[in-house]
Amino acid sequence: MAERVDKITWSGTLVAIQPRIRLLRSFDQRDHAYLGYSLRVDGIMCEGRCEFTVGIGKATQAAHGLRAGDIVEGLCSPVPNPELEPVEFYKVSKFRVRIRGTETPLNSPPWGGQPPALEVYRERGHRRLAPQTYDANCMACIWGCRMAVEMIIDHWNPSQRRYRHETFCYRK
Repeated sequence: MAERVDKITWSGTLVAIQPRIRLLRSFDQRDHAYLGYSLRVDGIMCEGRCEFTVGIGKATQAAHGLRAGDIVEGLCSPVPNPELEPVEFYKVSKFRVRIRGTETPLNSPPWGGQPPALEVYRERGHRRLAPQTYDANCMACIWGCRMAVEMIIDHWNPSQRRYRHETFCYRK
């Protein structure tokens, strides 16, 4: 029987919003799952101040048009398998924007503003980034992405897999 996990209350300021993508790699084949968006939040979780990541779906982003600087709140659950998710928390409910942040021009660093639809990321394609570059320059950019990567190691035994997180850029 599955263990019941109570939802956690959180709130804070969006530091960044990026695509939430999972990559399955099997030799020369790749399959991307566009899960929604990753919110990097500077806020309060479990009565303590910290920075954390929350995954939302495509519909939530479409409904709210989120961008860095917005102050938001909601309930969420911890991700049960961090190897398969690029965020720490997901299954957001009772989500709301408390205060809308100021509009950021799309062409000004760090390329904040509202992120494009997931289809735009798919069309543009990505290039690999060194983790140090992502951490130093791309963590707050709408074109940056930290992906959960699942790799099938043995073609004859697909259950043999490895997991890691890789960083990418979708900016042309």
